[in-house]
Amino acid sequence: MTAVLSRQDIHTLLQREPPLIEGYIDLGAQVQPNGFDLTLREVALPQTSGKIADNNNQRLVPALAPLVFDGLGFIDLMPGAYIITYNEIVHLPLNVMALARPRSSLLRCAVTVNTAVWDAGYSGRSQSLMVVYNPQGFRLQKNARVVQLVFLQLTAETEGYQGIYQGENIKE
Repeated sequence: MTAVLSRQDIHTLLQREPPLIEGYIDLGAQVQPNGFDLTLREVALPQTSGKIADNNNQRLVPALAPLVFDGLGFIDLMPGAYIITYNEIVHLPLNVMALARPRSSLLRCAVTVNTAVWDAGYSGRSQSLMVVYNPQGFRLQKNARVVQLVFLQLTAETEGYQGIYQGENIKE
């Protein structure tokens, strides 16, 4: 039976090696009753087109131009699409997958984050798509909590993620 991990389960997995999550900012604020809030490290604009074909050999993700935070650590975003990178590095066991949802405060500001599935066995510092729908724009601070990662325990261990994003963005 698949189950959502509780705060206690998350704390237990944070003690393992490798830990479920590393590089967090404030463990007390980020661990939630049934998830973990990921924080903002970087915001970038796509600079080129991308391509997805019928096989991964032809995959091409856009080049990115990182945006600069001001002296107070804020960035002003106009309506549009941005690629965000999280501070945290996630290490999923072979029997745990994860899904992320935007924090409700983002939605109330007419901003959302779209994510893909974090497959069991994935390790890395992920990126997601942030879309600002608010016609007035949005002001965002570095290290702000932007999504809640919810962990699902699988019925059994799986072979684990083996894709090209394994280990992504881990090096400083």
